[in-house]
Amino acid sequence: MSFRSLRWAVGLAVACLVLAPPALAQSIEVDPADPTLEVGETQQLTGYYVDAEGERQRDTTIAFFSRNGRAAPVSRSGEVTAQAPGTHTLVALRPASGGQERLMTEVTVTVSQAPVAEVAFADVPSRVFTDTQVPVRAEARTDGGQVRDDVQIQLESSDPTVAEVDHLHRLSGKASGTVTLTARAEGQEATAPVEVVENPVASLDLTGGADSARTGDVLDFEATPRDANGAAVDDAPVHYAVRTEHTESIAPGATAEIGGDGRFVAEDAGQYTVVATSGSHTATHTVSVTPRNLDGRIEVVGRGRVSDVHTSDLWVWEAPADGRDYAITGTWGGDGEAYFWDVTDPANITPVDTVTVDARTVNDVKVSDDGRTCIISREGASDRKNGIVILDCADPTEVSVITEFTEQLTGGVHNLFIYEDHVYALSNGRRYEIINIEDRANPEIVSQFELETPGHSIHDVWVDDGIAYSSNWEDGVVLVDVDNGVQGGSPANPVEIGRYAYPSGWNHAAFPYDDEETGKDWVVAGDEAFPNGLNTENEPTIPAGWIHFIDFSDPDNPTEEARYQVPEAGSHNFWVEGDTLYVAYYNAGLRVVDLSGDLKGNLYEQGREIAHFKSFDPEGRIPNAPMAWGPQPYKGHIFFSDWNSGLWAVKLTSEE
Repeated sequence: MSFRSLRWAVGLAVACLVLAPPALAQSIEVDPADPTLEVGETQQLTGYYVDAEGERQRDTTIAFFSRNGRAAPVSRSGEVTAQAPGTHTLVALRPASGGQERLMTEVTVTVSQAPVAEVAFADVPSRVFTDTQVPVRAEARTDGGQVRDDVQIQLESSDPTVAEVDHLHRLSGKASGTVTLTARAEGQEATAPVEVVENPVASLDLTGGADSARTGDVLDFEATPRDANGAAVDDAPVHYAVRTEHTESIAPGATAEIGGDGRFVAEDAGQYTVVATSGSHTATHTVSVTPRNLDGRIEVVGRGRVSDVHTSDLWVWEAPADGRDYAITGTWGGDGEAYFWDVTDPANITPVDTVTVDARTVNDVKVSDDGRTCIISREGASDRKNGIVILDCADPTEVSVITEFTEQLTGGVHNLFIYEDHVYALSNGRRYEIINIEDRANPEIVSQFELETPGHSIHDVWVDDGIAYSSNWEDGVVLVDVDNGVQGGSPANPVEIGRYAYPSGWNHAAFPYDDEETGKDWVVAGDEAFPNGLNTENEPTIPAGWIHFIDFSDPDNPTEEARYQVPEAGSHNFWVEGDTLYVAYYNAGLRVVDLSGDLKGNLYEQGREIAHFKSFDPEGRIPNAPMAWGPQPYKGHIFFSDWNSGLWAVKLTSEE
């Protein structure tokens, strides 16, 4: 179950516990009552209210939710899409109104696999060399184009003496000639001709890499097959592997990996031999890997303790009124307060003002580049209008409310961002509104951006260099041109650049990182999940999730190349400055990570972590339960908020 689905399940369960039973005979019904679909199909569900007299009437206030958003996502209006086979549960909810209690019912959706309509080769070479082996991929597809990964496809060659296919669908060239490959599944079949020619490769060169490296260093190897005249044979297959040679006690079970592109990285110290093969030809290169030995430590400089309410996000900036440094922190599940702090001397953090708005949670806080405008988000307002509040914070010791803005934002604003006189504000977890605030007292919506995928949702948006990076749970990271020019976009005309989704569906935050050393355009994507529940009162929480590094250098073909995964903990917000990553890793505290050079594999296992600090506080909202929320490096210090203990100022130093 995805975090978003779990969140709805928990929320609905809590709602059921606190509601009184409805009046006699009142209920809601859904048509069809027991929908049955095939994978890929959609169906519209309709909700009806049944009153105490048994009268049935269409009710458009009934909202639909899925307990398994990835398998059977459903829109709030009831359009369900079958994504995976099985039996799935939807919830239909009628809100309380006019003195009537809230009503809820469950709908069971049965999803079956669509039959195989065709078998097709997805990846098959037209020519192979003798004494080489290449993979062949065939797919079983439905009428709707869905790929049936659960179907076993049989693959065979018309003449195994010329070319044979093994049980893993690897094609081996045996002798010159032509064969026909046949793929079969559920009565469907496809054929493809393959020519086998004599292998021209006479030698194999292995270049690049290095003789020595540190753990985490990525080395680029290139294997080049050559014919008898020394010319490169470009279409000859090459395979890479790594052989571990344990020469030091520091490397028992030492691990390393190399991809099909020849990029090598080691997690542990030791000696590794990179092996390249093409047919019967082999080339090797041995690398000695030493520990990365990063020696940082984190020193606590100052505190702004908050122990009576949970703390949410933060922002640190220099105020134009007096040139001093200030921070703002939000509150979660409280009374709608945002706190302003003087952090000019991080060792003496001092509260200077408080703004209280109609909300339960002020989840996000942002300050404009000129330091004059602060925007705070609202959730749980008593009048249900929610929206954002625009503040004048030029003098953080005397903050004033300029205006509230609720248009298209009444469903609640979880996160927001300010970029060049525009606010990008999430609306009810579905989209983001783009709001012009050149006239701060009279904000105006100029456009919005929303996905069209079934059951879509959004958690966060960050804007840098005219590109909006939104985090969309199951739909992953989406890049949108809002003033960059790459797609001709603008705030009034947002245009999508590209997107990338990963299997867990936990995408919660994103941050761009353009690496000047390698020239790669990374998007750092973070997870959030609570498989063990979220404890808000008296027990520590153990979240899950990690940081993904996605190479967006080619926006049409982004690839995930690396990760940073701390065991038994879950990530939250993060920040990249230079080639250093600062992560508020929830129960694992603040983590500082080295991003220098190319990235591949698990940065945590490679020893790229420079330092970490767990923010224990015996006087915290939940005592001694670190729950780091968001970091920001600023003027030589690192400021971060902790959900249970407030604002922290720390400094990164070297081990003595």
